[in-house]
Amino acid sequence: METGVFMFGAVEMDDAGAGLPKPTDRRYTQKEMWHAAMRLLDMGVAAERLGFDVFQLTEHHFQYEGYEVVPNGILFGVALAERTSRIKIGAMFHVVPQWHPLRFAEDFAMMHNLSGGRGVLGVARGTVPREAQSLGTQVGSFDNPDQAEADRINREMMDEAMDVVLTAFENETFSYHGKYYNFPPAGIPDRGGFVETLTLVPRPLYPYDVWQAITSPPTLQHVPERGFGGVFWLMHHDFIKQRWHKFQEVWEQHHGVLAPGEKRNLVLNICIEDTHEAAWKSARNGHDEYWKFLGPYGWSKGYMGKDGKPAPAGLIPTLEESVDQKVWIIGTAEEVAAGIAEYQDALSLKHLTIYPHFPGDTYEKAEEQMQRYAEQVRPLLR
Repeated sequence: METGVFMFGAVEMDDAGAGLPKPTDRRYTQKEMWHAAMRLLDMGVAAERLGFDVFQLTEHHFQYEGYEVVPNGILFGVALAERTSRIKIGAMFHVVPQWHPLRFAEDFAMMHNLSGGRGVLGVARGTVPREAQSLGTQVGSFDNPDQAEADRINREMMDEAMDVVLTAFENETFSYHGKYYNFPPAGIPDRGGFVETLTLVPRPLYPYDVWQAITSPPTLQHVPERGFGGVFWLMHHDFIKQRWHKFQEVWEQHHGVLAPGEKRNLVLNICIEDTHEAAWKSARNGHDEYWKFLGPYGWSKGYMGKDGKPAPAGLIPTLEESVDQKVWIIGTAEEVAAGIAEYQDALSLKHLTIYPHFPGDTYEKAEEQMQRYAEQVRPLLR
């Protein structure tokens, strides 16, 4: 089973947890945020040393609150590639509609080639209006009053942008003319003629995998249709199983037989301590800070409500609810291993990503959690 590590990249906080301060009342200095970015490089090096297969960050922008302070996982990946030799490097996720698609394609290809083919192309549509609308797109976030229309535009832009990226990757020369993107634009003069096609320089010299976040029924249909891998996170265990198997059905309708567990990646939030009680105490403040930050964006819609249907957007779950829904797996090494093994049996897991660093936690704790997983949990898994 390929195992990765995923981190948001937050500033260390001494006041994380439920209640005050409100997320938007925090404002960290550039020095504090840069310290977090440098510690993330240390975490990537530690992940390789501890035998993990993939190290992933997330892409976010303008977050003075200190939750996610690396806006460019590709640039980060180049620096991490220089410090490592084996581990794959990616993002959960590059928010493609917030990029110029050809600049994104160039930059990813450059990082992928410099790393010797270790880049993982994780893509998503985005979640935060502050970022999306400042960077040239829209997003259907829960707190966006034009959610439905923004979501429609975002899906169209995402689909076209990925068409552009993959067309540029897979062809020596290319052109693309869509609703949002037009490459090359008509009438560009060039040495007595006009530009009819473009060539991406560089193109990927090594194979690459595309992974996309799956958070809604339309995406669950679209991702396997396109032949991308699907990433599943923050869902009730029954919803995970349902969507996991639905992904396989759709894939096989378009591409043929899919082996059990292939092309699907499960992300689990974990906390490992010496005792059950210590794990709950260790996880609570980070869990509560996580949902205080992300609940208003609608991230808990994958949880199950009391009626057995998806929870209403905006839910702020308790740690007890998160553990009951098996989104968070916390406890001793034996308890965490048992929770993962349950998913192994149900899903035939081939790709697992752990999320071991909750908002506010120190990076010393993050490295300790990775080490506990590597030395105490991994030996208990088959």
